[in-house]
Amino acid sequence: MKRLLTIGLLSLCLFSCEKTWLPKPPGYNRIDLPNHDYLRLEQGYPYQLDFSKYSRIEPDSFNLTEKNWINLNYGDFGAKVHLTYKKIDGKTEFKTLSNDAFKLTAKHQIKAYGIEEAVLITPNGYTAVVAELSGEVPTQFQFFVTDSTQHFLRGALYFNTAMKNDSLAPVIEYIKIDMAHLMNSLKFVD
Repeated sequence: MKRLLTIGLLSLCLFSCEKTWLPKPPGYNRIDLPNHDYLRLEQGYPYQLDFSKYSRIEPDSFNLTEKNWINLNYGDFGAKVHLTYKKIDGKTEFKTLSNDAFKLTAKHQIKAYGIEEAVLITPNGYTAVVAELSGEVPTQFQFFVTDSTQHFLRGALYFNTAMKNDSLAPVIEYIKIDMAHLMNSLKFVD
């Protein structure tokens, strides 16, 4: 009986396999994105804004002397939005700041397939310039918002990963919505 059972199992294994084998198509990681939800940054900075509840505010480690520079760290997505603020005064002119912002965006022309720029007016009456970069660039979305007389805030989205941007597309789109909300909620404090 044991022998018959063993022969039956072996024959079942031999005849159950197909001769043609096809590899599975490449798959992509599933990225579950939460609903957009915001907190208000109000104190300690010369600006107020809404930022994503799913990001963490941390001081910018690049230039520690600039106390108003912060990062919005999206730890779950490996992304950071770098926010740099400058006061426009006798030392720093609007023209210099805006030219620097355009130069920083233009540096990515080597790898970018395209750069789309748009000028917008925020609900608080500030001018915003938005640049969307396509291709394998380190930053896919940049902006600056200014009142052109006293305040200048620049933001740039960066990922800390080697993944290709087409794989990151859902996360990029998610954070772009957060950045648009940030720009629209921005209010400079005098």
